[in-house]
Amino acid sequence: MTLPALVAGTELVGEFEDSGYREPPHLVCRPDGQIVRLPPLLYQVARALDDGRPVAGVAERLSRETGRRFTADHVVFLLDKKLAPLGITTYSDGSPPPQVRKNDPFLAFRFRLAVVPEHVTWFLSGVFAWLFRPALVAGTLLAFVAGEAWLWATQDTGTALRSVLSSPADVLLVVALAIASCVFHELGHGAACRYGGVRPGRMGCGIYLVWPAFYTDITNSYRLGRGGRIRADLGGVYFNALFVLVLLAAYGATGSPLLLVAVLSVHLEMVQQLLPTLRFDGYYIVADLVGIPDLFKYIAPILKRVVLRRPEDERLRALKRWPQIVVAAWVLFLVPALTLQLGWVLVNLPDLLRADWRTVELLLQNAHSGSSGYQVLGTVTACLQVLLLTLPVAGLALALFRPVRALARAIRRWWLPGTGS
Repeated sequence: MTLPALVAGTELVGEFEDSGYREPPHLVCRPDGQIVRLPPLLYQVARALDDGRPVAGVAERLSRETGRRFTADHVVFLLDKKLAPLGITTYSDGSPPPQVRKNDPFLAFRFRLAVVPEHVTWFLSGVFAWLFRPALVAGTLLAFVAGEAWLWATQDTGTALRSVLSSPADVLLVVALAIASCVFHELGHGAACRYGGVRPGRMGCGIYLVWPAFYTDITNSYRLGRGGRIRADLGGVYFNALFVLVLLAAYGATGSPLLLVAVLSVHLEMVQQLLPTLRFDGYYIVADLVGIPDLFKYIAPILKRVVLRRPEDERLRALKRWPQIVVAAWVLFLVPALTLQLGWVLVNLPDLLRADWRTVELLLQNAHSGSSGYQVLGTVTACLQVLLLTLPVAGLALALFRPVRALARAIRRWWLPGTGS
């Protein structure tokens, strides 16, 4: 008879440090790289299997470690009903587990294309990891604050913006610098992981909702404590600040307005990344601060508890007190913020579409004026600007589609209980 065992390539990581749960879960890394959280009992079963024990031996070890009596039947149930369906162990008879699909969390980054393999990310992260030494971080932040004060107190950003928008070549250069800043942002996440002692994964690009985006797989940051996880979350914005300092130095040396506009574009990227509403860096900062990986699944329990005054469900009771307060505050900020954004878009949609159309006509008209070389640059620039005009409205509509659809279904079920989903 084949003994049950861990699936080949599974790694038992250990306790989830600084978690927001009353009973800290334990982490297991599946062969596909996904981190799975297990309650302590299931983790003990997996750990006992790692020693190559038969079912009876696992039951004996569990009984000894927990002070409770476990039989072989208990272990068989835990293997066949809990661990094997998660893709962590084989079934109790040794048969392989089913193919487990990766989780599809709400508003997740789904359309990914890995470009940089893991070993290259590891090398590049090592090149920049030294920038996270505390003295360098402090010096960078002081220089960034000083640079911001100089920029906003002495420079005419409006004139620089108008000058750049009138030149298709300058617009394309600003877009190129913005892309470079995004790539450097992702290197910041990887370097923060390596500085903390864990291995970053692959880097790539894709589409988040409707926005082109870059990513670095920092799943292994869950192996770190709270401070290490937040450092990995902030690493991208920190590298944006370094990029801004380089641009400001170049601007001070050359006086080129396109560098000033590039600084403004990096500022927009930093603000966007720090927003805690969608799954940008700000969201993960809040999640890692409280030690709860997926905040979105607590929206419904929090609203039922706070708005409908219903008793806490099992998911909320599993949280410590202060993380529950922070998550409740996040939910009570998120729902009105998204609702107001949706309302603003719906009310102003006709005006937005008319303004975008007029802008598109003007851009295309300007693109076809001048020399043939200018026309090519003008057309490319116009297309980029049109894309930037339409993405925010489309992105917000797509982000709100699922929650609005879920709300409509809930209302329909409430009014017409006999209808299905």
